Amino acid sequence: MPAQVEEVFREFRTCEFTTLARDGTPVTWPMLPFWRPDTGQFMTTTSIGLPDKAFNIRRDPRVSLLFSDPTGSGLDNPPTVLVQGHAAAPDKINTSIGAYEKEVKLVYRRQPSGAIWSSNPLLRWYFDWYFMRLEITITPTRILWWDRGDLSAPPRVVEVPDVG
Repeated sequence: MPAQVEEVFREFRTCEFTTLARDGTPVTWPMLPFWRPDTGQFMTTTSIGLPDKAFNIRRDPRVSLLFSDPTGSGLDNPPTVLVQGHAAAPDKINTSIGAYEKEVKLVYRRQPSGAIWSSNPLLRWYFDWYFMRLEITITPTRILWWDRGDLSAPPRVVEVPDVG
């Protein structure tokens, strides 16, 4: 994997995460992806109060992650990266954000104002449904990228045997 693509995976704050609805329509949400280079997979979560992503994945595991907006990443002219793959969303509910301690620390370092939500016991109590999370693991099957975000050029492509 080229260093510039891995840098996008590490530094981008969000991506556009797409699943397929029951009728096959693509449905896209902004998500916080976490690249796990040791496994060659991405991890993200969704609230039990917003389970459509998990439901869609359980019906059809084909997903994509588009890294197109470098805002806040500190990267200058990074590539636009599209990850196509398969996702898994088990039924296990993590009832504490402690299950994602490393990821939560990273998010709060990048977005310090977000810590107010989890540090306030009253907010945690009223919004307990938001803090109960379903984990989603994405295994790439193909990665495409456009140098300097130039979508008018043909993409470079890496197939799954070369990912990781």
